[in-house]
Amino acid sequence: MRTRLVAVVWLVLFLAPRALECQSATAPTVRFRTVLGDIDVTLLPGSAPRTVANFLNYMNRGAFNNSIIHRSVPGFIFQGGGFQYLNQTASEIRADPPVRNEYAVSNTRGTIAMAKLGTSADSATSQWFFNLSNNNASNLNNQNGGFTVFGRVANAAGLTVMDRIATVPIPNPPIFASPFDAMPLINYTRGAPVGEQNLVMVLTVTQLDPAPAIKANGIVSASSFGAFAAAAPGSYIEIYGTDLAGTTREWAGTDFTDGDAPTLLDGVSVTVGGQPAFVNFVSPGQVNVEIPAGVPAGTAPVVVSYKGQTSASASFTIKLLAGGLLAPPSFNVNGKQYVLAIHAASGAFVSNGNIPDVPAAPAAPGETLILYGLGFGPVSPAGTPIAGKIAQGLTSLTADVQFRIGQSAAKVEYAGLAPNLVGLYQFNAVVPPNAASGDLPLEVVLAGEAVPQTLFIPVK
Repeated sequence: MRTRLVAVVWLVLFLAPRALECQSATAPTVRFRTVLGDIDVTLLPGSAPRTVANFLNYMNRGAFNNSIIHRSVPGFIFQGGGFQYLNQTASEIRADPPVRNEYAVSNTRGTIAMAKLGTSADSATSQWFFNLSNNNASNLNNQNGGFTVFGRVANAAGLTVMDRIATVPIPNPPIFASPFDAMPLINYTRGAPVGEQNLVMVLTVTQLDPAPAIKANGIVSASSFGAFAAAAPGSYIEIYGTDLAGTTREWAGTDFTDGDAPTLLDGVSVTVGGQPAFVNFVSPGQVNVEIPAGVPAGTAPVVVSYKGQTSASASFTIKLLAGGLLAPPSFNVNGKQYVLAIHAASGAFVSNGNIPDVPAAPAAPGETLILYGLGFGPVSPAGTPIAGKIAQGLTSLTADVQFRIGQSAAKVEYAGLAPNLVGLYQFNAVVPPNAASGDLPLEVVLAGEAVPQTLFIPVK
């Protein structure tokens, strides 16, 4: 049973059109890691470019690490960025020159804005505050030229941590003089010395890599097998988007363990229907995966994860059977899509001479051809894996499959998984002895339904 492994694997899995690798600019997200949890903040360089650059300068030199939330006003704000706590001593953060005021975005709940002197609109340096509610927006938007909002809490989890910090008690009457007279203290007992364990501290502020994002309608079944809007378990899908990965490569033999395909490739993982998919190809703009065998038919959520961040889920349709034959874009000539078929006897590709870089070698009546497909469903023996495993030995397709070449039935001598490959089906079909010469239509019927591809095969 001839498989032409090197050429076929390359065509099957790696010849899909690649998305452009250019990345659109995205707003940076920073993480405030506090003693009470993480707050992720999406910065707003579009509306406050100088303020964002100023904040990032402080962040990048570590000025906010081990800093203190030194002021809290219930229902209003809590404030930090002014003091670090090092060696059991609070010291003022060294201030850079003030940044010009850039008020543009309202001080609503979950925004972060720059603190400044009440006498000068352009006096902000290192201190910032989180807005706890919408109640004071009109005041903050108009007072002293408006307070510049430069970021927004990125998710519900961050808002929960923000609210948790806001509930930390403030000693009343104050135990310290200004600017620490409204400082929140954790588990503090009046009269006891204040220690690090009582402080609401920002341990680090760091910039996060952009979260992966799947484009709208950015999922399709393998392009070389029909590029359908649905796929079957065991089939490959292509996911297009931005910031999906940091490298560009296909899986290699070293990524497999005991014949099992990887579910993590260069830090990229994908779930389909909540189940780990097998990651075949990664790049910043495109990821290809094999759908796990256990994903049920219906609408399945697809999620890409990279470097600890996950994309929003995108929906994709799963069918129990969704067959497609290997017919790569390079085999489309003047609008006519030829199937990729191999002469079983010689190993040459079937061609009429019009396919670029493929010598003329049309099929002959009565000869056996090898074709490949995806999405043809379970095989016997029962329990044989159809996904995530290098196929071993010969199998038999469970669903009925019929081939017709030029309106005549083509005998199928083998229909099962392609040995030594992953998720690929192999078909050995005999060209009808009475086949005419020319580019004949190839039709495939799977479980009583025609495979929705318009394909041709040269015969002479």
